[in-house]
Amino acid sequence: MNSLDCLFKPRSLALIGASADEKRLGGVVLRNLRAFRGKFYPVNPNYTEIDEVPVYASIRDLPETVDLSVILRPAPEVPELLAAHAGKARCAIIVSAGFAETGCESLQQEVVRLGRELGIRLLGPNCLGVFAPYQRLDTLFLPRERLKRPKKGNVAVVSQSGALLLCLLETLAVSGRGVSLGVNYGNAADIDAADIYDYLAEDLETGVVISYLESMADGRRFVAAAEKLAQRKPLLILKAGKGESGQRAAYSHTGRLAGKYEVFSSIMRQSGIREVRDLDELLDAGHALARQRPSRGNRICIVTNAGGLGVLAVDECARHGIEITPLPEAIRQRLHNCFPPFYSVANPIDLTGQVKDDEYLATLNEIQDEYDGFLVIAHTGVVGLTLRLAELLTVFRAASGKPLVAYLAPGGITDQLAKRLEKGEIPVYPSPERAVRGLSSLMNYGQGPCK
Repeated sequence: MNSLDCLFKPRSLALIGASADEKRLGGVVLRNLRAFRGKFYPVNPNYTEIDEVPVYASIRDLPETVDLSVILRPAPEVPELLAAHAGKARCAIIVSAGFAETGCESLQQEVVRLGRELGIRLLGPNCLGVFAPYQRLDTLFLPRERLKRPKKGNVAVVSQSGALLLCLLETLAVSGRGVSLGVNYGNAADIDAADIYDYLAEDLETGVVISYLESMADGRRFVAAAEKLAQRKPLLILKAGKGESGQRAAYSHTGRLAGKYEVFSSIMRQSGIREVRDLDELLDAGHALARQRPSRGNRICIVTNAGGLGVLAVDECARHGIEITPLPEAIRQRLHNCFPPFYSVANPIDLTGQVKDDEYLATLNEIQDEYDGFLVIAHTGVVGLTLRLAELLTVFRAASGKPLVAYLAPGGITDQLAKRLEKGEIPVYPSPERAVRGLSSLMNYGQGPCK
């Protein structure tokens, strides 16, 4: 059993500060935890029951030691509440704010001291906690009607910022993508990114990790954990606090110094850990890596029926160091022989508005041995394209074993076709540029940060 299973896969938990009022945080979290699969103990001395569920006056009164306790009380109360956890909890999430991030460092140090004395691992303070759909564990203090939760998937989201975690989860949920875990660790007084990385390296439900980071207390330990994780599964890091103003903002957010960004970025590059530039790239790269395995090469071919969109994709490829190599003459000649003379047989290959489903497949079959990855661009308003294109591309990708992503121009059958492509493990992006960025993660993964 992993030492952090009590946090991410608890069999029992207590909610300190449970409330019957769903306008209060304790009421929101209580409602969200009703789906939890294990034993659940609400704690609040002001209630004896909530909706016929027994409520305990103190954690000392629980009939067993719980794996996890979620503390939802004002910061000044936390030390006394935590002291009552002696022998009653293995791990605690301190949701409360008002610690080092507001200048109350002594209060935070007292909580850390108590946790160590009692042998209780602590997540937070100043955090949202954990969303683990496989365990139906949800400590987020936002109602489900205000924040859509993602379905089960293989992407773990690790965020030092609670707001960033919520943005990422909502975006993934709206796009139909799933997660294995979402965790916000806040001030990281005890459990930090390195601890979570170590856990995820062993987690069978997680295939990809996307992480938002502001600061770290122990740089060497962080790098060691990140390297270990990245050797086993894709890890993508978005680092905030790149300039002096950003570093000051990061300190006021979590009470931890962000350090010099140039030093961090250099270490990431030397360690082969992929750093992304912005939130879109974090999501786009994670989307691709969650569905397909990276390529060993860096040469791609673009197949389109809209020449201008192909040109935009070529420009973005240049920014990411992706090679757009010309078609070999023998392939050019074979394609010329089977296509109308007005099709542009180069790279990009422009099949024009008269394209038919089978011509995309014929093109890909012809070029598959010459390239390491493929970008398919389609304007679906043309009459020759049908939903059958999704089946053809899915079969090709599975047979070739090479990365393939798509951009579908708005209109026509785009929405239906996109759903079928996603079901076939082909990522679909909202612009040619973002499609290239997604494909770039599959071409460049393991070669350091993007350019």
